[in-house]
Amino acid sequence: MTAPIVRDDPAGRARAVEVLRAGGVVALPTDTVYGICVALDTPGGVERLFAVKRRPPDKGIMLLLERLEQAETIGAMNAAATALAGACWPGGLTVVVPQRPDRPLPDALTGGTPTIGLRMPDHDAPRALAAGVGPLPTTSANVSGLPEGRDAPEIRSQLGDAVDLILDGGPAHGGPASTVVDCTGELPGILRVGAIPVVRVAEILDRAGVGHDLRP
Repeated sequence: MTAPIVRDDPAGRARAVEVLRAGGVVALPTDTVYGICVALDTPGGVERLFAVKRRPPDKGIMLLLERLEQAETIGAMNAAATALAGACWPGGLTVVVPQRPDRPLPDALTGGTPTIGLRMPDHDAPRALAAGVGPLPTTSANVSGLPEGRDAPEIRSQLGDAVDLILDGGPAHGGPASTVVDCTGELPGILRVGAIPVVRVAEILDRAGVGHDLRP
């Protein structure tokens, strides 16, 4: 049976939270592309995301958050990560931070590394779902090697019954992927240039008094 499509409104988000709490996979709109997500505490949930995409778990998956405080329950937010998140969230910035030692995460989520990528998207849907079930392991809503689904019907056509619910928020917003900043070392470093320019990252770190060697 193909996944049901429901409107991305309060009723649809409430249903999505129920599906996530029951261990299901939900496709949802974000501020860039559509994603697929699962509740973090679902046994084997992250592995199922890889199965939906039909690709091996060779890369970690980031967590989408409702608010900054959720980041502090998952990762060790140092001065660089806190300054960047405070200035750029919600928005197109992902910070990579060490995992908290008292909050072990599935190896499939992190790619077996002791770090985790965190982002608060500029879209109400993922934040509402993260408010309901906690930080959301999320990856793009497509079969590996195929284009990302641009809207709910495309996602259903591509993923079929591999997901349990699709939140229909209209056409994907598109735009650049998030800028990814590694905040795990002595100096923060850019892993991917995206929505937030390097010069902006450097300005934020300078204002916070955080050392770096970033060059725009």
